[in-house]
Amino acid sequence: MKVLVADDHGLYRSGLGFLLRDQLGVGEVIEVGTLDDALDMLARHPGLTLALFDLSMPGMAGPESLGTVKATYPDTFMAVISASEDRENVVKSIAAGLSGYIPKTLPEDEIAKALAMMLAGAIFVPPFMIAGAPPAPPPAAPPEPPRALPASPLDTLTPRQRDVLGYILQGRANKEIARELDIAEGTVKIHLAALFALFGVHNRTELATCAQRMRNGRDGSYREG
Repeated sequence: MKVLVADDHGLYRSGLGFLLRDQLGVGEVIEVGTLDDALDMLARHPGLTLALFDLSMPGMAGPESLGTVKATYPDTFMAVISASEDRENVVKSIAAGLSGYIPKTLPEDEIAKALAMMLAGAIFVPPFMIAGAPPAPPPAAPPEPPRALPASPLDTLTPRQRDVLGYILQGRANKEIARELDIAEGTVKIHLAALFALFGVHNRTELATCAQRMRNGRDGSYREG
């Protein structure tokens, strides 16, 4: 088995990789820290058994955008593994066709069981969803320094999303964008789905209009790719 772990926290990513190899017998674990790298690995390794995504990575627009990833790679089991215990995220993940939603607050043995279920083709739903009780509070952690909120979706884009958006603003078709960036057309569609969700729009025209309006209101830090 070959599993992809996409999480921008290196320590957690490495720990999850060790668990997959040590307790579940996974032969190869591919670790990446960004959404762009995750999509590149999916394109390069079409035989991936399972792909795990953290929702807090830059450029991740939520479970809805992962539905497009799943549609592009239907033979790969996909799931969210996240610190968020938002019930709506769980529902959206399952509705998007994912194999489950694993809260990071679960004990290690429970995470291993959840991963084993999904590798066997089953769907995992967190216990707090089944029981109807509120999730247990996460263990105490050192406070993080306050982070400045992004001024607009432009500040949350990954480098590849920024490139795709630049070509959208130029009126390029998906095939042209794929050729220019040397990526699969399906990967362009995945980036577009994430951009639609990030900007709260439904089509390319709305995306271009919204992004252009935001760009015009800035100091020129964004340029078309």
